[in-house]
Amino acid sequence: MEMTEQLEVNPDMPKIDMAAALGEALEFDKELAPFTTFKTGGKADFFIAAKSEDEVVNTISICEKNNIPVFILGGGSNLLISDDGFRGLVLKIAINGIQHNENSEIICGAGEDLMALVNYSAEHGLTGLEFASGIFGSVGGAVCGNAGAYGGEIKDLLKEISIVDRGGALKKVTPEYCRFGYRDSYLKETGDIVLSISLQLSVGDKEVIKQKIDEILQIRSGKHPVNGMSAGSFFKNIPDEKEKHGKLPAGRLLEDIGAKTMSVGGAKVYENHANIIINDGKASSKDIRELADMLKEKVFDKFGITLEEEVISVGKF
Repeated sequence: MEMTEQLEVNPDMPKIDMAAALGEALEFDKELAPFTTFKTGGKADFFIAAKSEDEVVNTISICEKNNIPVFILGGGSNLLISDDGFRGLVLKIAINGIQHNENSEIICGAGEDLMALVNYSAEHGLTGLEFASGIFGSVGGAVCGNAGAYGGEIKDLLKEISIVDRGGALKKVTPEYCRFGYRDSYLKETGDIVLSISLQLSVGDKEVIKQKIDEILQIRSGKHPVNGMSAGSFFKNIPDEKEKHGKLPAGRLLEDIGAKTMSVGGAKVYENHANIIINDGKASSKDIRELADMLKEKVFDKFGITLEEEVISVGKF
């Protein structure tokens, strides 16, 4: 499934009615660039940061009744927002909190940072999440995109997911409901919103866990821009059973077509990783979109392979 979404929006929306319905939490003409790791993109007509399940349910229900388009914002790490912004309501999931029980089960709010969850697990001697070290984004976003690395995926640890559907109904579902795939899930089709999750980990040695986390972070520091404005890997790896972990790295193909020398405006390919696009500080979303399209075209021309995107594009390009 292509992860890029071009969302249709309605230019005629009742601001006064929305303000009356959603109250002081509602913000107008909200700049979205600060909420993304690319630091690009325009404004949202409406914006709410929901800190509770009730806030999410209320917002979704009102938008559904009023035919207001809604985009769900997590950590903003896998996101490219149009320079024209989003004509609708952006709902940021800000439900936080992490706890665990004596059975090594962790319950975590969808708005938590994924790395905060990794660190919490390590501090409490719980193993299984080390593979997620250094992956940017929120826990909810990680579930929707089945985040993974180094042979591990979050789907393998999930026990239960609390969601709200686009009609405003609360549900608790199993991992089977989510139909997880490679960097994908059924939640992307349904539009279901992750509120919280429970994960089954195992008891481990705290020092061994922390050492593994440090090793992965060290590997990532040589490949990924630590302070750069990027979205991590832009394209999915290609299924190939002959390759390690069953995937042909997209970066290998991009390296072969000379991606590291390519740029458009303020967007350029990272010098240490051909599958990462960075904003040099002056890029627009249009620059990033054009560079990504150029990379896809060159890979197809040389290898006959159409790269699929991990990054979600929102709005009109």
